Amino acid sequence: MNKLKCERGCVVYPGILLLLILSCRPEEAIDPEADYPIQPVSFTQVQLTDHFWQKRIKTNREITIPFGFNKCEEEGRIRNFAKAAGLMEGDYEGKMPFDDTDVYKIIEGASYALNTHPDQELEAYIDSIIEKIAAAQEDDGYLCTWKILNPDAAPAPWVNPGPRWHHLGASHELYNAGHLYEAAYAHVQATGKHSLLDVTLKNANLIAQTFGPGKIMIPPGHQIIETGLVKLYRMTADRTYLDLARFFLDQRGNAAGHTLYGPYSQDHLPVTEQKEAVGHAVRAVYMYAGMADIAAMMQDSAYLKAVDRLWENVVNKKLYITGGIGARHKGESFGSNYELPNLTSYNETCAAIGNIYWNHRMFLLHGDAKYIDVLERTLYNGMISGVSMSGDLFFYPNCLESDGKYLFNHGRATRQPWFDCSCCPTNVTRFIPSVPGYLYAHCGDTLYVNLFVSSNAHIEMDAASLDMTQKTQYPWDGKVILTVTPRKQKKFTVKIRIPGWAAGRPLPGDLYHYANVSSETTSLKVNGEPIPILINRGFAAVEREWKKGDVIELEFPMPVRRVIAHEKVKTNRNKVALVRGPLVYCAEWPDHEGHVLNLAIPDSSVLQVEHRPDFLGGIDVIRGRIDDRFGKETTLSAIPYYAWSHRGPGEMEVWINRQ
Repeated sequence: MNKLKCERGCVVYPGILLLLILSCRPEEAIDPEADYPIQPVSFTQVQLTDHFWQKRIKTNREITIPFGFNKCEEEGRIRNFAKAAGLMEGDYEGKMPFDDTDVYKIIEGASYALNTHPDQELEAYIDSIIEKIAAAQEDDGYLCTWKILNPDAAPAPWVNPGPRWHHLGASHELYNAGHLYEAAYAHVQATGKHSLLDVTLKNANLIAQTFGPGKIMIPPGHQIIETGLVKLYRMTADRTYLDLARFFLDQRGNAAGHTLYGPYSQDHLPVTEQKEAVGHAVRAVYMYAGMADIAAMMQDSAYLKAVDRLWENVVNKKLYITGGIGARHKGESFGSNYELPNLTSYNETCAAIGNIYWNHRMFLLHGDAKYIDVLERTLYNGMISGVSMSGDLFFYPNCLESDGKYLFNHGRATRQPWFDCSCCPTNVTRFIPSVPGYLYAHCGDTLYVNLFVSSNAHIEMDAASLDMTQKTQYPWDGKVILTVTPRKQKKFTVKIRIPGWAAGRPLPGDLYHYANVSSETTSLKVNGEPIPILINRGFAAVEREWKKGDVIELEFPMPVRRVIAHEKVKTNRNKVALVRGPLVYCAEWPDHEGHVLNLAIPDSSVLQVEHRPDFLGGIDVIRGRIDDRFGKETTLSAIPYYAWSHRGPGEMEVWINRQ
């Protein structure tokens, strides 16, 4: 098979830091080239100094993480571990077989927070939870409190717990394990402690002994153990875990080992034969992320071709303008090609997070900025809409239209603090602290600048060691100043992403296009001297001998743009969406006398931007004279999509009539 390399043929040495932390010598060394050809710069090496993301990360650390732990205490998720350990009596509390994962995900997010903000009290509290988790684990490594406590009861009406490994399509035993592994990876990285890792390895070894050729041949109903196992492989260099991740993926669509679950769980065809994104959207993107891992770590061309096909299907036929995925409430699933309803759209917050994980991996495989274009659109819209700016209210689905009456958010028409199935709030806690890790990546003597956030970063490349400073008011302003400070004067290449939205397309593919042409272009200067922008795979490359204090200046034009959907998207015909930079905008009821579903934006309307620093956390508002549906002139006041529903339930619309 062809090996995956970056353009300059760099060699990568993965997992070295964690191997040093673990102080172990692997039985089988990692092939130094068997990894993603491009490597991300860890979030621990990037300190944000901006208002937009720094505030959200602080809120996540100070509000969302403690809030989540308190909810897990109140609703028995942590007591379940104590009960399973025999430390207290009682039955399983909760309605879902995967409630253990809420605890694991918050531990993961809290561990990421500890990396950048040490907190002895928080670390001690996490240690106390890990003690309960370790005590609940059975002697052979099995761990699933739902099964341990109630092997014959049915807290979830759609599946009876039964004995271990019973009804794997819905038991979530392997899904629970995957989130445990992700949490252990974060915890050991943050603290150097092995307490949760020891639990994880014991469990993973049991699963490796239980599943595989000639053993149980059944894959999990809900994917994520695959990416968790890859992280264990990175930590230990034990090939068993990588092979097991591959095994679970290979079993999908293989009727020789089990009765197929069908399209809902992406178990209708072998993964290398799948061409269309179907079924439960979160399961799908977790699986696609795992497939990308196998394509990279095992140099597998069949996996690479399959995950490329699936990406093309999603981007060209199933992606919302907000970066959300999953059209249907039924099954929390993808719809048919071009099925993108607005009022009844699902767009689960977990699916947006999974979409970011997947697209980041696709960029690390291919080095093409189009994947970061999708990542960025999702990040600034369909992902952060899932959590209030206060950090303690959440959307499970993220609709693109609301009438104020349809209770789309699991019984409410606005955000709410918790759910019986609280996968989305806890997923937010683990994702938000990792945002700085998406800014930069490198390969050999090439540094990639992917996202634009005021920050200070220390970057170690094969070719150079350097500090990089960004100053910008992004996403409100398109001016970015990058100061490059290498340790020694050195020649290398800085590749700067020119976002697709600044280069003539709202998103990759042909699902969306701009209605209005803009003559404004991006400018690029180095040390004050303009240089031509030659875009290759979405990046402008600047190759030179860099010295301390060299400055790159970018300016992206940020006019208000009207977006039109593909004609096959029936719900958006004769409608327009407003975007500016990476942000999607919407009209909301408090700004329009209680109603927005009767608005129309004629093509001739002049739209302008007004900065309002004291409104909804400080935003830019799009304003202009428009019509209502009866031809009466009125004033539009559109806000960023992520900021809607902070003033109570009511009408909201992203796609607005053109006439």
